[in-house]
Amino acid sequence: MPEAVVAITGASGARYGVRLVDQLVEAGWSVNLIVTSAGAINLDLECGIPPEELAIHDSVTLEDNDNLAARAASGSARFDAYVFCPASGTTISKIAAGVSDNLATRSASVALKERRKVIVVPRETPVSTPHLEAMARMSSWGVVILPASPGFYHSPNTIEELIDFVVARILDQMGVDHSLGKRWTGEEVGRG
Repeated sequence: MPEAVVAITGASGARYGVRLVDQLVEAGWSVNLIVTSAGAINLDLECGIPPEELAIHDSVTLEDNDNLAARAASGSARFDAYVFCPASGTTISKIAAGVSDNLATRSASVALKERRKVIVVPRETPVSTPHLEAMARMSSWGVVILPASPGFYHSPNTIEELIDFVVARILDQMGVDHSLGKRWTGEEVGRG
């Protein structure tokens, strides 16, 4: 069973993280879930749920963000991907600076040193110059920077379709098969 670390941090956009966890479980992945204290606030404000509700699936383990002895904090524990969704500017800055003061940032440091797949999903806007520079630095290290910026060419009618657009891009980066939305074929625009 493939395994992912998913960290929901303090940026708005907790619904992206919730949908990602649901889709990973549906695809047969095991998820080690980390929710920061600010992430928990956003889960409550935006989704009306506590972090524990995301761990009702047998394949989801909710980790304590203060536990630096958790599995995700060790390079000997192998995960297929590490996804920070949504990623706050503070989390982005800490990852780029090598700060490992909680399980979310420690797992990022481990993933980077082990050269594993890391996907950072910033949601805050506008983006400050320090955060842009941090994302550029991480991108140069092979981190996938995947802003939560849904497209509109698929004519979405609901918020869920906008969320699915972004989650589909994350799943694509992870190599996870899904059926979230239609793929572009090139036939959508008439030629004339």
